[in-house]
Formats: sequence, structure tokens, C-alpha cells
Amino acid sequence: MLPDRPTNLVPPVLAKMAAWCGCLILVGVVVYYFVQVIAGLTFVALPMAIALLLTALLFPLTNALRRAGMRPIYATWITMLVALAVLAGTGWLVGARASAEFPNLVRQVQETARSVQEWLISGPLQLEEAQIIGYVDEIVAMVNAQRTAITGTVLSAGAVAFEVLASIVLLLFVTFFLLKDGDRIWAWFLRAFGGVAPRVDRAGRAAWTTLSHYVQGTVAVAAVHGLIMGVVLAGMGVPLWAPLAVLIFFASFIPIVGIFFAGTVATLVTLGAKGLIFALIFLGILVIEQQLENHVLQPLIVGRALNFHPLAIILVLAVGGILAGIAGAAVAVPVAAVIYRALPELRSRPPALPPPDDTLSLIPI
Repeated sequence: MLPDRPTNLVPPVLAKMAAWCGCLILVGVVVYYFVQVIAGLTFVALPMAIALLLTALLFPLTNALRRAGMRPIYATWITMLVALAVLAGTGWLVGARASAEFPNLVRQVQETARSVQEWLISGPLQLEEAQIIGYVDEIVAMVNAQRTAITGTVLSAGAVAFEVLASIVLLLFVTFFLLKDGDRIWAWFLRAFGGVAPRVDRAGRAAWTTLSHYVQGTVAVAAVHGLIMGVVLAGMGVPLWAPLAVLIFFASFIPIVGIFFAGTVATLVTLGAKGLIFALIFLGILVIEQQLENHVLQPLIVGRALNFHPLAIILVLAVGGILAGIAGAAVAVPVAAVIYRALPELRSRPPALPPPDDTLSLIPI
């Protein structure tokens, strides 16, 4: 009777809660050390994650070339060359437009600053010119005070340039081999799971489908968003409209936070170049277009693959940003979506085999 006495002293509800707490603590410890290992291998983990996203984006082209009869190695090389050509063309366009329009931007900002200065003096505020000069001197002094910190940041960024280059090379190699031998790599990976390999295979295929839909849908939505905002900026005559459109395109891959940052930059450039009225007009168009994107494009294109509540997205972005900065925030949402879709497949049982057909025994052999 002694073994039952401690159990009888504890209510069943409390015993169940204690068991659940023990399991959660064990899982939490495992997850914590797993995250620590991933954080220590950021140099490898982030290029791998970005390579998976690029593979999900580029694989339809490789698959189409294979179905057309092309060998996997040639299909992969053509896909990589097309992707690099698109990136190089975009970079050349942005660089050419930036170098050509930057002097015009400086001139327009100077004209806007003079207009604001005249309004502050002759407008309702009736400020004196000495006060304005004093405010400007204070701003210049603050910038000069931060010059040392800015210089140190630039030098530290130059120190990690080699690591960034090595990460890009690793990213390209991983993307190439995933496009070329992805099916063989997955078959080799499944051998380690023995009897549960069918479940892992179903989970992996569900995760890959979710990732492919998410990446392709996000690229489509980001392209529409960047195109519309680029047309608006070009129509307003804002300098650097092409680099700003590209910035909005890439920022759209980071939900909520990215468009806030890119929209702020584009609004400030519009404010400095064209004045307050144009900046407010652009901000209004940006807000309306963002609402249409969130309520029309995202549910239609990405919603079926993701279907996350905005609160869940914000929490996932916060965790990814804390663990790996901007890159972590960019890959946090697709990683969470993949895990969310793969877990049910791991827990589910394989479908039952159909009953044997008795008529087969009547067929003579």
C-alpha cells in the first residue's frame, strides 16, 4: 500500500499537470540546445535556409527543362545562369539609375530645404533665421558626434565582408546541388529512418509543397507591390524610383516589418525631393495598396499555403529577428509554416491497404 499512498495524496488533475510540465520541460531543454547549435552554426545554417528558398523558387524551371528531355546537369546550369542574369540585370539597372539620378535628388532636396526654411520664417511660426541656423548647427553637431561610431560600423562591416562572400559561395553550391540531385539527396536522407521513413517522406513532401507555394506566392506578391510603387514614384517624378522599387520588392519578403522600413525610406525620399504634399499622397497610396495586398493578394496567392494569424506572424518574426537578425526574420515565417504543415503528417498513420480481392484467387496461374 505504500506505493499508492503518495499517489492518493495528489489530486489526479495535479498529477496530469505535473506529467505535462515534465514533458514540456524536457522538450524545452532539447529545443533550447538545438537552437543554440543552430545559432552557433549561423555561417552554415543561414546559407542553407536561403538555398532552400531559392531552390523552391527555381525548381519549376529546372523541372520543366528536365521534362523537355534535357539532362539534369544542363537543366541546372541553365537555371542558375538565368537566375544570375536576372540578378545582374537588376543590379545594373539600379546602379545606373542611382548614379544618373542622385545629383537630381540632391538638387531637389536643397530646393525643398530652402522652401521649408522660407515657410518657417514667413509662415505662421515666424521663426528667426538665427534660430533655424542654430537648429541646423545642432543637427550637424549630432551627426559629427556620431561620426566615430559610424566609421567603426563601416570598418566592422568591412571585416565581415569575407564571411559574407564565403556564405554566398556556399549558398550557390548548395542551391546548385539541390536543384541537380535533390531527389537523390532526399532518398539518401530517408534511409536513416528505417520503418518510419514513409511518415518522414510524407512530412517532407508536405513541407516542400508548402515552402514552394509560399516562396513562389511571396515573389509574385512582392513583384506586384514593387511594380505598383515604382510606377507611382516614377509618375510623381521622384528620383531614384527604380532603386526604391527594388528595395520595396526585397523588403516585401519580410512580412509587416519589411514594408514598414521600405515605405519609410521611400516616403522620406519623396518628402525631401517633392515636398510634403507628394509625400502624403505617396503614403496614402502605399497604405491603400498594402491593405489590398493583405486582404486580396496574400489570401489568394499565399493564404492557402500559410494561413497564419497576424499575431503568430509577429511573434515568429520577433523570434527569428532575435536569433539571427534580419536574415532570421526573413526565413522565420516559411520555417514556421513548414513545421506547422509537416507535424500532422508525422503524427498521422499511413492509409490502410485495400482488402484483398477474392476474385484474384479464381484466376488460373
